[in-house]
Amino acid sequence: MNKMLAGMIAGLAATVVLSVLMVVKGMMGLMPDVDVIQMLAKQMSSGTAMGWVAHFMIGVVGYGIVYARLFSKLPFGGHALRGLVLGVAGWLAMMLMLMPMMGAGLFGLQMPSGMMAPVATLMLHAIFGVVLGLVFAKLAR
Repeated sequence: MNKMLAGMIAGLAATVVLSVLMVVKGMMGLMPDVDVIQMLAKQMSSGTAMGWVAHFMIGVVGYGIVYARLFSKLPFGGHALRGLVLGVAGWLAMMLMLMPMMGAGLFGLQMPSGMMAPVATLMLHAIFGVVLGLVFAKLAR
């Protein structure tokens, strides 16, 4: 399979897993202030549907292509580790750029959930990255 397509499909699979975890988190009432879909929608001055579209575009196109073009070629570790590295890099970018842009401060520490925001989002990004790497490894063979 073409590596770019494999990356995008892996990005889709990882985004679906991440999305399910986000919805479950919301249904459990955990950290209602950490709603990335609403944050994206607000940033685009649009509704929830566009927030979901942006979320999937970032996961499928952004992460999928970056993984296929760059991270799959790294000289260390297996695909799970490489995906984890990309997930953590994405989390760091979110904490240093996206959260401040959305008024949540560095690492989202100005949110009511405090320290839970960066910890929970790190875990979600780590899971996302590992799924991305593992699915890519299966598809790119």
